[in-house]
Amino acid sequence: MIRHLPLRLAASLLTLAVVLQPAARATAAPAAKAPPAAAAGATVRLPHVSIRSVGTGSPVVLIPGLSSPAAVWDATVAQLSPRHRVIVVQVNGFGGDAPGANLSPGILDGVVADLHGYLARETLTKVALVGHSMGGLLALKTALAHPGDVGRIMIVDSLPFYGRLFGPQMTVAAIEPRARAMRDMMVARYGKPADPAADGALAAQMAATPAARDAVAAWVAKADMRVSGQAMYEDLTTDVSADLPRIIAPVTLVVPYNATLPQATVDALYRDAYKGTATLNVVEVADAAHFVMLDRPQVFAGALEDFLR
Repeated sequence: MIRHLPLRLAASLLTLAVVLQPAARATAAPAAKAPPAAAAGATVRLPHVSIRSVGTGSPVVLIPGLSSPAAVWDATVAQLSPRHRVIVVQVNGFGGDAPGANLSPGILDGVVADLHGYLARETLTKVALVGHSMGGLLALKTALAHPGDVGRIMIVDSLPFYGRLFGPQMTVAAIEPRARAMRDMMVARYGKPADPAADGALAAQMAATPAARDAVAAWVAKADMRVSGQAMYEDLTTDVSADLPRIIAPVTLVVPYNATLPQATVDALYRDAYKGTATLNVVEVADAAHFVMLDRPQVFAGALEDFLR
């Protein structure tokens, strides 16, 4: 574990708490009944998520990461919607919208339940599921809880247990006190003025280009810190590593590397983290940070087309 890997946690979790870091999993939420299908382009609001469907064709579900709005996928929606039904998920409380049920514990399980309810209502099965960061963990949890929903998975820079970034011997029990302290610090920031310097420093770790950094900083500033804090806590204290062999859908893992995080290091870390996955294809993207789709849009678009083929 090289000394730069803790920075990967900041990138992977998209949270101010890592920049400000101080030295029980949620119980499953009941599935929410989705309302009738909305008109194309309209947004369906559920307790834990808002979902927008654009285009027609084979379905592709896009899930953003922690504190990220659906806008992180705008270029991907434009790329895919002429040939696919693109279903974009946004966690309530991110992107400046109302938090809904996400002011209570159980955010991750609630998102999985809402997405399953939506797919069931729309009679969609075996969808292609693409998740970035926390969205990658949500994709894994969906495949484990509702295997019939998922036909294939693309995970963009995410781990089945983020604690691995602190060392291979880290456990949920060991990381829980730190995760709790970080959550409490984030929640305490709610209602206070944004800190542009902290947002900018975080964005610089997570994105490689100026435009991407500006977008990330703006998204972090708009997120409800109460939701981000609890979601981050649940993200850090979730470990599905032992369940990976149960995932029957093929998994494509997109991993960025750069001068700070060398290819050999991230390759070893991520391949070890996903060992046991039945079908795993690793796509490594050079000169990119956590927001691969923003840093290297053409490379990411090509990888996505390969994944869907």
